[in-house]
Amino acid sequence: SDGTVVAVGNNANGQCDVSDWTDIIAVSASGSHTVGLKADGTVVAVGQQDFGQCNVSEWNDIVAVSAGQMYTVGLKADGTVVTCGYNEYGQCDVSGWTDIVAVSAGRTHTVGLKSNGTVVVAGIDTTGQCDVSDWKGIKLP
Repeated sequence: SDGTVVAVGNNANGQCDVSDWTDIIAVSASGSHTVGLKADGTVVAVGQQDFGQCNVSEWNDIVAVSAGQMYTVGLKADGTVVTCGYNEYGQCDVSGWTDIVAVSAGRTHTVGLKSNGTVVVAGIDTTGQCDVSDWKGIKLP
């Protein structure tokens, strides 16, 4: 509740090095990196940096974050989405997304919830993870 963060577990890539984080309002962790959203809309990240997944220092006006496998997603206050990191499967191809109210990063795909209750997705669809065309009326809790 005081805006600080604690982390436990495998710290092989420094993904648990969050003890100096302050003013954090949300966090997301993958297997190799951790992302924190600060109260001022900026983002911090620690951990594996092989694909640039921690290159979030220039981000601002962010309202939500999600750490995927080797990539990071940020939802901006204006409903657009930014990403950084690994994009072999197109999971970071979200530059045209608008009117987004929630995001979630997976291993090889990214999901966005639009304000009208429909869902958009970017990435590979090897096991049906991108079959969202019939999803309608989805609401945030």
